[in-house]
Amino acid sequence: MMDVSGLILTEAEKIQLAKPSIGGVILFSRNFENIIQVKELIKSIRLTNQNLLIAVDHEGGRVQRFKDGFTHLPAMAKLGEAYDKNPDKALKQAQACGFILAAELLAIGVDFSFAPVLDLDYENSSVIGDRAFHSNPDTVIKLAAKLIDGMHEAGMKCVGKHFPGHGFAAADSHLDLPIDNRSMDKIEADLSVFASLKSALDAVMPAHIVYSQVDKKPAGFSAKWIKEILQEQLGFSGVIFSDDLSMQGAHFIKNISKRVAAALDAGCDMVLICNHPELVEKVIDQDWKSSEKLKSMKGRLVDEYKITLENYQQNIQEL
Repeated sequence: MMDVSGLILTEAEKIQLAKPSIGGVILFSRNFENIIQVKELIKSIRLTNQNLLIAVDHEGGRVQRFKDGFTHLPAMAKLGEAYDKNPDKALKQAQACGFILAAELLAIGVDFSFAPVLDLDYENSSVIGDRAFHSNPDTVIKLAAKLIDGMHEAGMKCVGKHFPGHGFAAADSHLDLPIDNRSMDKIEADLSVFASLKSALDAVMPAHIVYSQVDKKPAGFSAKWIKEILQEQLGFSGVIFSDDLSMQGAHFIKNISKRVAAALDAGCDMVLICNHPELVEKVIDQDWKSSEKLKSMKGRLVDEYKITLENYQQNIQEL
């Protein structure tokens, strides 16, 4: 999965997107001016290859790439705060947020968002922070389940991140390779969220973090974490996306081709390379294995979404 540079496709990008190694496009704020423009951009992407998956990081709060014409979604921590005051109301609001998030993206042609964040808030990680629902695993499970229900109700698949949990490690994996030195017993609280939601999750994104007492490799490059723990022990059978392989947390393998191969060999179905077209250029003409699972991530907007959208928008006005 690659990104594109601006509001319209360049001729070079049109050629790249037609190559068999490219399975998807991730959009960013730089790709969005208004709804009309982004729909045209998505249409032009589809014309290069109708089977491409189109995704975005659109969680709410400070991670919401599209704003003009979209409902402002709260940071997920707002739902956690609401849950502490009124659990039943907060669960309804979580489902409303999930439906709105999904329906508005599906309506412009985006297949899915990389959401929800399932990390626990240990108040250690500034990059996670209020992106996390709560510090209590049971609360995270309940709110995330309802958010996912809303996404599914609209016709969108979900991606739980960052397996097995990014909330404890202080370093930002965009800028560094974080090390989490906790024992497996201590990590169980984070893992419990993914274990409880495994049947609801359509996809999972592992963290670029080394859990030093479990494996020396970052989770996104670790067959122990992906194949042994996530797939075999937890029984997860959905899609696995790598986090961005251009992040510093992925640079423990210097060569980008070896980095892609390592993530795929560890169990990822699709790898992301963002914000570095020169790295995409180095791997785009290689013959990478493809996964049939990825077809399941296509979005399908439900017929009566406008009526439901208006009802749900009223539910989140207090957040």
